[in-house]
Amino acid sequence: MSSASDQHLVETKVNSTEVYAGNFLKVLKDTVQLPNGQLATREYVVHPGAVVVIALLDDGRIVLERQHRYPVNKVMIEFPAGKLEPGENPQFCGQRELLEETGYSASFWAYAGPMHLCIAYSTEIIHVFFAKGLTQGARKLDEGEALDVFTMRPDDLLRSCGDGMVTDAKTLTCVLWLQNVLSNNWQLKWLPVTSQESV
Repeated sequence: MSSASDQHLVETKVNSTEVYAGNFLKVLKDTVQLPNGQLATREYVVHPGAVVVIALLDDGRIVLERQHRYPVNKVMIEFPAGKLEPGENPQFCGQRELLEETGYSASFWAYAGPMHLCIAYSTEIIHVFFAKGLTQGARKLDEGEALDVFTMRPDDLLRSCGDGMVTDAKTLTCVLWLQNVLSNNWQLKWLPVTSQESV
């Protein structure tokens, strides 16, 4: 949403055409009126949104995953994450994805905030959560899903970002959050998980 003082920057939709509709992604092509009155086109992906979880073990290690990502044909180091189901509460999604992918459940959760991943061509918002008080159980991977779960200490993870081993945008952003939370520059509001909230 834009404030009144931003109106000289705002592009206004004139019309919209659905170019593609897949299982969970859509591609739209809109005609927009620019602030100077001229018309232009904007092509973008409509995404249902997602959640990423920064899961903290009691000994200070961080829970991470290695997963092959087909579009870039590379095994990536990432924080646990997953897309929102229609109408799903983001924290519930985070709890579900953490358990399914890693086998961990958490007693305490904190919402860090939203992250717009690809603002030039996607509507995707990723909700960033922290989790602690972890208990390990069995993973519940989707059929055909393949990923490795491992842990790293924050300093080692930071070095992996600096040397180019970690290039996933959401993970790099989460490392910024992690640094500032661990150094007490940014505060979180930790809340216990109630039985009604648990997966």
